[in-house]
Amino acid sequence: MSAGTPTRAVVLILIGMACISVNDTLIKLLSGGYPLHQMVFIRSIIGACFTAVILASEGGIRLLKTDQPGLHLIRALLIVVANMTFFAALAVMPLGVATALFFVAPLFITLLAIPVLGEKVGVHRLTALLVGFVGVGVIMVPASDFGDVPRGALLLPVAAAACYAGMQVMTRKLGAKSAASAMAIYIQFAFIVVSVGFWITVGDGRMAERVEDESLIFLLRAWIWPASEDYWKFAVLGLMSGMIGYCLSQAYRLGNAATVASYEYAALPMAIVLGWIIFAERPTWVMLVGTGLIAGAGLYVFARERRRSGVGPAAERPIRRG
Repeated sequence: MSAGTPTRAVVLILIGMACISVNDTLIKLLSGGYPLHQMVFIRSIIGACFTAVILASEGGIRLLKTDQPGLHLIRALLIVVANMTFFAALAVMPLGVATALFFVAPLFITLLAIPVLGEKVGVHRLTALLVGFVGVGVIMVPASDFGDVPRGALLLPVAAAACYAGMQVMTRKLGAKSAASAMAIYIQFAFIVVSVGFWITVGDGRMAERVEDESLIFLLRAWIWPASEDYWKFAVLGLMSGMIGYCLSQAYRLGNAATVASYEYAALPMAIVLGWIIFAERPTWVMLVGTGLIAGAGLYVFARERRRSGVGPAAERPIRRG
């Protein structure tokens, strides 16, 4: 692996986090008028076209061939569930709160690395994980601080984090043999298939008529033709979808998983600032304390991992290609 590879991994994950922040902001802006599965369908169609261009530049359709279709299917379904549950949370809670709760994902990655990747986790890292989950509790207990957010809805970003962590661990296992553009294409297709399934079953909005929960209404609302003033928002959503899929897949292929994941915390201040500026969501002290516990625990875990493995700020271990 060339000396520039670690730097590329860091740059890619930071670009990915910026794209995620823009994506989440647009999803929240559009959540009051469109169903979630319609937004997912449109962004995935555009994202697939964008990713196909990258795929062509990296080697073409032959890169889609894989001898591990089952693992790719599991990975794609995990990220679909992660996105759908997180986006459903955005409809009913502040952007910063949803993002903070989602950031237990790197802690879940550490836990999943034990059985899936065979990594050993000592007392220090286990203690840090406990502190991080205490931070989740700190945010969730005073739910009244977030207005009318249902207590159960606060679990949606945590569930999304668990699925996302599973997806990233799967990425690490598959990355040695699969191109980032190919893995991104698989995910886009999974989004398209799932959203079409929602359209077939609930696209007429009949199941949303007697529902009061805003998250479920967002999921079950009827499809409508986008207003002309929203065209650009959907176009940017599609662009962000393609960028996110490629940047995250490539970053985790090129860099050490723990190191790359530590840079994902850049999305936390991005979400808080965007929520404050665009949605007038001022962060509470409770939220900031809980966020600090989650972020501090995650960063400590990554620091211990680097010390244990003897790698620096970026990975120095080669990625074998099949």
